[in-house]
Amino acid sequence: MLVLLLATHLWYPAGAPLARYDALVIGAALIQAGMLAFRLETHDEAWVILAFHVVGTVMEFFKTAHGSWIYPEPSLLRVGGVPLFSGFMYAAVGSYIARVWRIFAFRFTYYPARWMTVALAAGIYANFFTHHWVYDLRWLLFAVTAVLFRRCRVHFTPWRAERSMPLLVGWFLVASFIWFAENLGTFARAWVYPAQRDGWALVSPEKLGAWYLLMIISFVLVSLIRNPTHGPRESC
Repeated sequence: MLVLLLATHLWYPAGAPLARYDALVIGAALIQAGMLAFRLETHDEAWVILAFHVVGTVMEFFKTAHGSWIYPEPSLLRVGGVPLFSGFMYAAVGSYIARVWRIFAFRFTYYPARWMTVALAAGIYANFFTHHWVYDLRWLLFAVTAVLFRRCRVHFTPWRAERSMPLLVGWFLVASFIWFAENLGTFARAWVYPAQRDGWALVSPEKLGAWYLLMIISFVLVSLIRNPTHGPRESC
């Protein structure tokens, strides 16, 4: 997806009969089809990724309507102000989490009860909408996340030997890479924040926190088709 965003920004022909955003929709759909055709994703994973695709697209409708960011180029394959390739960018996050979970044989110790993680994910998603009208509960959600997962460790096997790290640290690392990718995406003018309308600027580090929370939603969705509770579970 990042290669598509950058390549079409640098080399997509001006005046092409197919709008750049529409070409991105087709390219993203082909990537997803290829992931399934070459069995890089299972069908169960694809359904979870589709759910995160829908979750992200609904939020895109709301956020663009409230001016949080815009998609400045014209296209046909869009709903309102949201071109349809945007949902595939959320799907890419879900796809990554599902694949590394399987490939690196994730297991967890001291993972909280599933209903708690689902409630946390629901609260995070709701806050992305409600903070436009009431107090932003982001810091409370960070605190709840820290309490729930304070002892949780993810165990993974990248090559022969199993290794582990605190899950909270792992999430921060993934969120940091997503923030870096978002800077590339805005540089390619796939979307634009208000502060970037007069020229590209680094995406605010505050977005790193937003991606951290949004990634938790994706992680919890993937956990619905995985069993994260191997090993001892903390009493919560």
